[in-house]
Amino acid sequence: MNILYFGDDSESSTSFHRACALKRLGHKVLIYNPGSVGQRKCTLTSKFHFHTGYIFLQNNIGIWIKANDLKFGQPDLIWVNGGEYFSTNALRILRKYSCPIILYNNDDPTGGRDGNRFNSLLKAIPLYDLCVVMRAENVQEYYAKGAKSVLRLMMSYDELMHKPYDSVDEIPTQFKSEVAFIGTWMRHEKRDEFLLELIKQGLLVSIWGGRWQKSSYWDELKKYYRGGSLGGRDYVAAIQGAKVCLGFLSKGNRDLHTTRTMEIPYAGGLFCAERTSEHLELYKEGVEAVYWSDVDECARMCKKLLADEVLREDIRLAGMKRVRELGLGHEDICRRILNKVESL
Repeated sequence: MNILYFGDDSESSTSFHRACALKRLGHKVLIYNPGSVGQRKCTLTSKFHFHTGYIFLQNNIGIWIKANDLKFGQPDLIWVNGGEYFSTNALRILRKYSCPIILYNNDDPTGGRDGNRFNSLLKAIPLYDLCVVMRAENVQEYYAKGAKSVLRLMMSYDELMHKPYDSVDEIPTQFKSEVAFIGTWMRHEKRDEFLLELIKQGLLVSIWGGRWQKSSYWDELKKYYRGGSLGGRDYVAAIQGAKVCLGFLSKGNRDLHTTRTMEIPYAGGLFCAERTSEHLELYKEGVEAVYWSDVDECARMCKKLLADEVLREDIRLAGMKRVRELGLGHEDICRRILNKVESL
């Protein structure tokens, strides 16, 4: 199948990994990045388009699609990853190819957390043949926006990018830790307060990720900060090199699981996260993962795990086995999407 794929083409992005998974399944995939059209010239420009729903970028997007017409050839399927850059006008232009167009978005466009960011996407929903979502709430909300067909899936890991090291001895020393959190500081999510409380309760916490300097607790957290956003093998090393790896949710995004839910166990980490209905469905508590409801319970669980190497290793290995049994790799998810397209 010839797939015309619109998404982030940077090698560290999940979007790029998903496109590579499609290639591994034997499809010819042409990747084009709509994010290259104007909005990344400077930070202020990017913020402007984000907060205005990319509406002022649409004329340029239309021109860009038409300019690349000959390069696109005749696709059998158009895959739009994310979709915030594409308005109804862009979808109408793509309709000329007379093939199915799908939208894959693992964010929460109908949840409202990001203000106007998804305004263009929401108006274009009726023009997609299939919309793939990650949250139960999204299904009916997309149908209410005029969606033709909605498929709800779980987040996924990448079979190659997130493959664990054969031995912990291969992991560079700088990525080994007691308790690790790998992720971004987010306003209103209180991740900084949570981590600081763990530290105050005697845990040695290591933090990797972007924007932590913006935290009002930065002066207290900075000596536990190990560096910026991680990708590739460094990301896997930090997961597998931690004795306990924390997974936080985004409440504004209505998360009950995240990509970390799959990536951490697959990459050989011990998954320690908030107790939710979806986490409990995925991994047996205390056997394949550990859960908590508040910071005090999290601290107790981490201390218990750090003190018991046998228990820690049993849970880690059981989690690795379970996530593979679930069939939630990019290749697995892509197969399910393509099978759904064939049935439309």
